[in-house]
Amino acid sequence: MISGASRWPRRLWLIRHGQSAGNVARDAAHAAGAERIALDQRDVDVPLSPLGERQAIALGRWFAAGEGNGRPAVILCSPYARAHATARLLRDAGGALPDAMLCSDERLREKEFGILDGLTTAGIAAQIPEQAEFRRLLGKFYHRPPGGESWCDVILRLRSLLDTVSLHYAGKPVMIVAHQVVVLCMRYILEGMSEAEILAIDREGDVANCSVTEYACGARGLELVRYNVVTPMETDAAVTAAPDAMVAARG
Repeated sequence: MISGASRWPRRLWLIRHGQSAGNVARDAAHAAGAERIALDQRDVDVPLSPLGERQAIALGRWFAAGEGNGRPAVILCSPYARAHATARLLRDAGGALPDAMLCSDERLREKEFGILDGLTTAGIAAQIPEQAEFRRLLGKFYHRPPGGESWCDVILRLRSLLDTVSLHYAGKPVMIVAHQVVVLCMRYILEGMSEAEILAIDREGDVANCSVTEYACGARGLELVRYNVVTPMETDAAVTAAPDAMVAARG
């Protein structure tokens, strides 16, 4: 838990983007036992799937109906297409205050997978077995593939982002729309967790597409209100497969 109430937004929502075309392709590759995910575009350009668009609109309407304990005055989002589209659709569906700003910030981008990008777990074992062994030895928190990032690298840039949030948006309702690893790493920072604690949460299951993780600022600072809550309209939607089943999860 981060203390110092006057420094922080009065409410902070962390949202994972809606289902993407990458999530769909990843699940198909996993089901087929393929070594590579069938995508022909940069990770930054992967769009939402039709279901992902519906999820984002449903979440915006959920906030508009008062279910979110308020609405954001500013939305900070990853510049990746799937996250930016989620934020825009959510806002346009009434999920933010009428004059809410939508600001892209590259520090919220997806974890970079480097040479592992696009490979499934089977693909890594077959094509780059030494990286599979490094990851086994180091653990996912510290393993940094060549050209990519570890969770610690993501945490470092998110600490910088939170400095910006505290400087510009103290006392305001703020929403962050990003990726699964970003949501988990934000929990690690905001709640002062250990490596073991955050990885235990990760093992419990995915951060669902368009789920809500919410913090409120009280006398002791930012405190968790709810984690990984999915809007009622989307509870019937299939949750995409766990990203560790496909290391380049494009989450």
